[in-house]
Amino acid sequence: MKTMPIVWYRLVKAGETCIRCGETHQELEKALAKLKSSLLPLGVEVTFETKELTEAEFKINPSKSNEVWIAGKPVEEWLGARVGMTPCSSVCEGSSCRTLEVDGNSHETIPEELFVKAGLRAASELLTSDTGPKSNACCGGSCG
Repeated sequence: MKTMPIVWYRLVKAGETCIRCGETHQELEKALAKLKSSLLPLGVEVTFETKELTEAEFKINPSKSNEVWIAGKPVEEWLGARVGMTPCSSVCEGSSCRTLEVDGNSHETIPEELFVKAGLRAASELLTSDTGPKSNACCGGSCG
């Protein structure tokens, strides 16, 4: 069984997080359910961990809040996305917080389907990472 860790970071202040992080968490939970049920029969166990950022950590690097890592890489790498920043409210106190820009669309709340897509790409890499040489594997290199 291979393990595919998913780690989510967010600012927590007085036990609260901002709306975009809260909504992203809901989307991530839906994606986790789909990924777990789809990947377990393939021998991939999906694990999930949340990490709280302190206010001091957030002030140093606000783009760390609402960051998601899948199999050791940030979700934007799996999606070919860019990280952006837009003003946020509530516990973020007007700071600019992380957005994800995918295919020309900016997302303050990262939707379930992007997590599923990134998770499937990560699982594909995980499942094929130790299968040996990828080029000319069909015939030991004698086909071209």
